[in-house]
Amino acid sequence: MTRTVAEHLQIVTEALPTADSLGTEEITVRAALHRVVVADVMSPVNLPVFRNSQMDGYAVRSTDVAAVPATLPVHGTVAAGDGPRDLPVGAAIKIMTGAPLPTGADCVVPVEDTTTDGAIVTVQRGRTAGEFVREPGSDVRNGDLLVPAGRRLGVQHIAALAAAGVGTVPVRRRLRAAVITTGAELVPAGTPLGPGQIYDSNGTSLATAITASEGEVTAVTHSIDDAPTFLATLREAASGADVVFTSGGVSMGDFEVVREALTPLGGWFAHVAMQPGGPQGLTVVDGIPVISFPGNPVSTLVSFEIFARPTLRALAGLAPLQSEPLPLCADLVSPAGKQQFLRGHVTQGGVELVSGPGSHLIAAMARADVLIEVPAEVTALDAGTSVQVWPL
Repeated sequence: MTRTVAEHLQIVTEALPTADSLGTEEITVRAALHRVVVADVMSPVNLPVFRNSQMDGYAVRSTDVAAVPATLPVHGTVAAGDGPRDLPVGAAIKIMTGAPLPTGADCVVPVEDTTTDGAIVTVQRGRTAGEFVREPGSDVRNGDLLVPAGRRLGVQHIAALAAAGVGTVPVRRRLRAAVITTGAELVPAGTPLGPGQIYDSNGTSLATAITASEGEVTAVTHSIDDAPTFLATLREAASGADVVFTSGGVSMGDFEVVREALTPLGGWFAHVAMQPGGPQGLTVVDGIPVISFPGNPVSTLVSFEIFARPTLRALAGLAPLQSEPLPLCADLVSPAGKQQFLRGHVTQGGVELVSGPGSHLIAAMARADVLIEVPAEVTALDAGTSVQVWPL
């Protein structure tokens, strides 16, 4: 029985893990970029930790520089990392940015507002209490919220956590995915091509697509067109994964190793009313979903975009992809009864096709930045007609 795209998307989505089923893990802050924290992270310290200078200059009492010019003796220097110092009445201490404010000082005079003569400083401009002084806790106080639960960590969050001395954070575990390509004709890049052979692009492209959706790739492997060999490869790949993606071997012809191996295990293999990517498969093996895509390179990538990418993005805390309407730059035709996903490029005038519908035109797809969605009931559209496009 043929499924619609919406029907197959729902079934695949339900088969894929949920955030709850993935669980959580504690990782270092340095490794936590783009991860989703699962609990509020509170600051364990005040920031700033202690009163310190905002400027290079002189720590003074504001009352000693109320009338300017004011000439004061300089009692040494305090640098960042130095211990506490006491400021005598009627004196100044040279201070560096970030250095602890001496006891007794209540402001800092920037160095550009002073002149010096040996151990004497003349203040040309007075300052009031608190000027150029960073107070403890003025940024965040001990026990205050630093990062709320559910936040996807950006560089700014990592910086705040590190500044507060937070070493590890609890985060949502990433989806672990394995990739298996099939086909006797496939050889790895860098290998001389023999008769009838092509390079295995699907392993690389699927692994990259998983990484781009912030999943963790646990294995990328290849199986020959032999059912026992494929099953052994699958069980090994599945042992460290939450989901396995396969490419090839799902159609109705001979040598369809994925369909042959997984149908006896309860796998569903049939057509989805779409182009490219019609043949699809879904099996659960030992509790691990095996999502099977057709082997033509464009079909493989489009299938991942439609059926897997939305869930992987949601698990990673990424915002859902949004389509937008754009006018067609040229006429197009589409097969009746199939939801079409054409490759397009956005221009100032709308969206233009970058290739034909062929599922082998992977080099042409490199020029695309969107998928053009054409509903199954539509067979032709004129230039200027508005269509929905999805970002690649």
